[in-house]
Amino acid sequence: MRRVVADAGPLIALARTGYLHLLRDMLGTVEIPPAVHDELRLSSNMPGATILRVAVRTDRWIRKRALRSPHGSLGIALGAGETEAILLAAERKAVLLIDERRGRRAAKARGIAMIGTARVLLEAKQRGLIKDVAPALQALMDSGYRITRELREQILRIANESV
Repeated sequence: MRRVVADAGPLIALARTGYLHLLRDMLGTVEIPPAVHDELRLSSNMPGATILRVAVRTDRWIRKRALRSPHGSLGIALGAGETEAILLAAERKAVLLIDERRGRRAAKARGIAMIGTARVLLEAKQRGLIKDVAPALQALMDSGYRITRELREQILRIANESV
């Protein structure tokens, strides 16, 4: 299995929609930096918080990992979670799970391999963990996750599902 560091957005989105288990099934362990841990708001009653709390505190397949250089900077304005996730992925030579556009640009500029929530869903379908991608995409959109119409259509084409 490949080493993966995650930003909060994909974790929250997958937890809210009941698809967080796909990460565990496909990746085994996911690492998160302290700022992402804080952004997950594990003690809250927000949708998905209970599932995330179990993954972090009970099952422990989402693991908090401190940065070796916690005061690093990327030179651009990103949230603390995105910044730390990028820095940790660089330190750990890990694949970064991130969807936020500016964060993806910053990671790409540093040569960090990335996957997004859509790629997780596509790989889950290829592995037979889900039957179709379309219901998962719809659940993400229904939970408030922003996916452009163009991106949705592109993902469904790749998944060989009707657009």
